[in-house]
Amino acid sequence: MAPVLTSKELVEGARREIVAHVAEEKQAGRVPCMAVVVATDDSAALSYARVKDRIAKELGIEVRIEVLDASTTQAALNQRMEALSNDPMVHGVLLELPLRRGLDANIAINCLAPQKDIDGLSDFNVARVAVGNEEVAIAPATPQACIAPAESETKVAGKLVTVIGRGRTVGRPLAHMLINRGATVIHCHSGTSDLPSLTSQCDILFTATGRAGLVGAAHVRAGQVVVDAGTDYSSGKVLGDVDAEAVGHVVKAYTPVPGGVGPLTTVFLFKNLLKAIALQTGSEQ
Repeated sequence: MAPVLTSKELVEGARREIVAHVAEEKQAGRVPCMAVVVATDDSAALSYARVKDRIAKELGIEVRIEVLDASTTQAALNQRMEALSNDPMVHGVLLELPLRRGLDANIAINCLAPQKDIDGLSDFNVARVAVGNEEVAIAPATPQACIAPAESETKVAGKLVTVIGRGRTVGRPLAHMLINRGATVIHCHSGTSDLPSLTSQCDILFTATGRAGLVGAAHVRAGQVVVDAGTDYSSGKVLGDVDAEAVGHVVKAYTPVPGGVGPLTTVFLFKNLLKAIALQTGSEQ
C-alpha cells in the first residue's frame, strides 16, 4: 500500500505558526476575533461551529457564534452580516453552510467587506484568486488545505494535475490556485466523458465531488499523488471520493478521509483570519 498523507504534522506546524502570530497581535493590542453565523436547521453546522470555537480557544483566538432562528429572512441575514463586517472588534466572518432553505449564501457573503470574508467566497476574493492576484485576496481554506499535503510530497509547479469537481468552494478556486502556482491543470466535472483517461495521465490528482468511491484503480497510475477533498456520509461513516483500498495499491501516496484535508481546512481558516487582520491594518504587502 502507498503511504497515507495524514495531515497531523502539517496541522501541528500550522498551529505553532498561528499561536506565535496571535501572540504578536495581542502585543499590538488586538485580540483576533472571528464571528461564525449559523442560519440553518442542520445540526451538523452548529457542531462544526462549536469545533471551531474549541480549537480557537486553544490558539488564543476569540470566536462569536451567532445562531439565527427559523424566522430569519434574507434581509435580516444580510443586515447581520453587514453589522459584523462593520464591527471593528470582529476581524473575520464565516457563514456556516448550507443555509436554511430560502436563504441565499452568495448574497449574504457579499454583504461582507472582502477583507473580512475569511471563507474567501465573496465575488471580490473569488475574482482576485481567478486572475492570479492572491496577495490582496483571501483564498478559500479547503483548496489551500488540498495543496499543502500535495506539496509536502512534491511541488505542484511544472506538474500536470487533474482536478475533479467544479464547486464554488473547492473545485473552481483550486484549479485557479494551482495555475497560479505554475501547474498545468486538467479540470474535470460531471460533464466530462472518459474520466479515467484524463485522471490517469496526471502527476497529481485532486478530487472534490462528494461522491463516495468515485475514483478507483482505473482512474490512477503508479507514481501519482492523490488528494481527496470529497466527503460523503453512508451508514454513519464519513467517506471520500477515493476508494482508498483500490487506489492505495497503485499510487505513490494519497490523503485519507477522514484525517487528511479536513483538519487542515480548519487551521487554514484561522490562518485566513490572521491574513484578514493584515489586510485590514495594511501590514500585508
